[in-house]
Amino acid sequence: MRHLELPLLPHVKKDSPFLLIDSELDKLPTQLISNAPWATTQEKPEVEFVMAHSGDCLFLKYYVTEQHVLARYRQPNDPVYKDSCVELFISFQNDPAYYNIEFNCLGTCRIGFGPERHNRKLLPPATIAKIRSSGTLRAGNSASHKKAWQLTLVIPISIFSEHQLASLESEEHARVNFCKCGDELPEPHFLTWNMIQAPEPNFHLPEFFGTVKFLSSRPQPAEHASVGHSR
Repeated sequence: MRHLELPLLPHVKKDSPFLLIDSELDKLPTQLISNAPWATTQEKPEVEFVMAHSGDCLFLKYYVTEQHVLARYRQPNDPVYKDSCVELFISFQNDPAYYNIEFNCLGTCRIGFGPERHNRKLLPPATIAKIRSSGTLRAGNSASHKKAWQLTLVIPISIFSEHQLASLESEEHARVNFCKCGDELPEPHFLTWNMIQAPEPNFHLPEFFGTVKFLSSRPQPAEHASVGHSR
């Protein structure tokens, strides 16, 4: 099971300019989303992420390079997992129920809550609207014809409406997984940060979540930082 330590960024706030947020996140070591439990094609996007917190919100940034990019859905709770999609699964306080927070490359968001894959409670659009997002898309290597996109997200703890979270620092730990998918891309794929063992694609298996610890200090120098992959 993988473990991640999330640094505190005390001078970055939930309403800070994205220029500042990106600058701070880009300094941190990234984590790979590279496990392919259900490899069905040769297409395997290159996916990394970095995450930090400010006590009252999460800062999350994805870096994606892939052959195909699809972005059709624009309304909250649309089925964005059919597009080029990145996902965060997170549970608090040893609760068997968890949030699945999904974004296509436009930043369109779908959030569900519950203890299993089926019959999930979708959070209202007004709650989802509290999340801020900023994305970029550009052509990648001309020889490979791949596209590169990034998505930066500011997720206030108030969106975790099924819990009463005073501060992430007081929570100390949570259970998580980070995923990348594209169910209706020309070459569908399903990638995970923490490995999942299941016969068919299914991210909704909390027994395979990793863990995160919310630190109460700034990041340490690189040699002491969380294990990750530097760009």
